[in-house]
Amino acid sequence: MPLTPPALSPLAWAALLHPVLVILFVYPVVGATIRLGILVREQRLGITQQPALVPVEHADHGRSVTTGVVVAVLIALLWCFASAWLDPLRGLAGGPLRPLQLALVAAAALASCLLLWRVRHPALRAGFGLLAWAALLSLGTQPEIPRLSDNPFQGDFWRSHGWSGLLLSGLLLFAMAAKPEIQASPRMRRLHVALAFLVALLLAVQAITGGRDLLTLGLAG
Repeated sequence: MPLTPPALSPLAWAALLHPVLVILFVYPVVGATIRLGILVREQRLGITQQPALVPVEHADHGRSVTTGVVVAVLIALLWCFASAWLDPLRGLAGGPLRPLQLALVAAAALASCLLLWRVRHPALRAGFGLLAWAALLSLGTQPEIPRLSDNPFQGDFWRSHGWSGLLLSGLLLFAMAAKPEIQASPRMRRLHVALAFLVALLLAVQAITGGRDLLTLGLAG
């Protein structure tokens, strides 16, 4: 029996941009980043000898992962806003200036993340990292963004694709902003390794809950 794919609207096709970006770019670069991180740790422990560029490439890959995740999150959030805006039954509350306000916050998040590639002063790195995450949190907690729960003491909070994505973004932005301190301090490196395991867990959660939400979207359509 031939399989007939469902007809998708342009908005439904746009919903696929977020997972496609994550699958084609973020996850492959994550794998390379983890591999390079293992090599850097082996070099520090004296287990193996690595080329001098390995630590640099590990940091560069990490920054690429962070930027890719921030872009993917922004795409998903902006899709939710556009979906509500174009839905005559829902609409976008807040008046005609609300879309511009949301766009400015999204631009601030992206600009702050990109500036982390350039700034060197610790206060600037901390400031731009916090600003990028605060902007993402501000967008992610708007009423148009679907969330299972906003209570961290409920299980649905931790099964929410949106909240786990925001937490993942915060951890990656922290690692990107604190790169010099991680390189210089053994205590920070141990913290970085511990948080890397949490990042890996959140990436798995994102894959599972993202697939679940796409199935829900497809069934609803």
